[in-house]
Amino acid sequence: MNRMKRGLVLSIICLAATAILFAVVAWSPAQAQQKNIILSTTTSTQDSGLLDVLIPIFEKKTGYFVKTIAVGSGQAMAMGRKGEADVLLVHSPAAEKKFVAEGYGVNRRIIMHNDFVVVGPAEDPAKIKGTQAAAEAFRKIASAGSLFLSRSDKSGTHSKEMRIWKAAGINPEGQKWYQQTGLGMGRTLNVASEKKGYTLSDRGTYLALKKNLGLVILTEGDAILLNVYHVIEVNPAKWPKVNAAGARAFADFMVSKEVQGIIKTFGVEKFGSPLFFPDAGKKE
Repeated sequence: MNRMKRGLVLSIICLAATAILFAVVAWSPAQAQQKNIILSTTTSTQDSGLLDVLIPIFEKKTGYFVKTIAVGSGQAMAMGRKGEADVLLVHSPAAEKKFVAEGYGVNRRIIMHNDFVVVGPAEDPAKIKGTQAAAEAFRKIASAGSLFLSRSDKSGTHSKEMRIWKAAGINPEGQKWYQQTGLGMGRTLNVASEKKGYTLSDRGTYLALKKNLGLVILTEGDAILLNVYHVIEVNPAKWPKVNAAGARAFADFMVSKEVQGIIKTFGVEKFGSPLFFPDAGKKE
């Protein structure tokens, strides 16, 4: 009798264990998917080191795991248009507004800003140092035939560069002195340094890499050089499979008081000034 009871108990335990195993197998992939977030962002947020600070905090607080894909803003929004990302952190305002207007993104919120700077070799062959207007600096570079390195990757930086060339009344395409890297900000800075050329960079990435670059800031402070970042959630009505809850959690995290405080001081200890300035809650 005892032997029969033991057998019955063992059978029940085995059945229960099997049921739990099937439940775990059925549950795990869906749960894992719900806890993964694909963040498509600019190379500047990656190269500056800001995301290396923020993402571990977010993951610890929420339990989400963030897969970061650092590309140009244009490529980031292209991913959003295909439903290949859950949330975007980008800096190309005109393209962002179009992205939202076409129904691909929702809840576009301002996060922070810094600015662009024109950098080049200390020898400054085009003599642009001290030129306050970015368009005038570009005209001088073109007139001197000095080497200019363009990212040419449809990024926010590339869009800004094209806007400045337009303001300067110059089409640099096809000119011998105008070279296209097709690379992110950090790598383009390295190429410009190696070739002793000029380029347009966001200040944060430049300062983060400055010690290894043979480049100096030559033009800065022009209003056209303002560089504003926004967070945008990919529209779940357009792409039902995106992790809408995770995207909202990340976006809310970026505008939180804690993160805005981190942004305010990020870079101060190492560079003497912040690499970005917090803007959450401000008007455009």
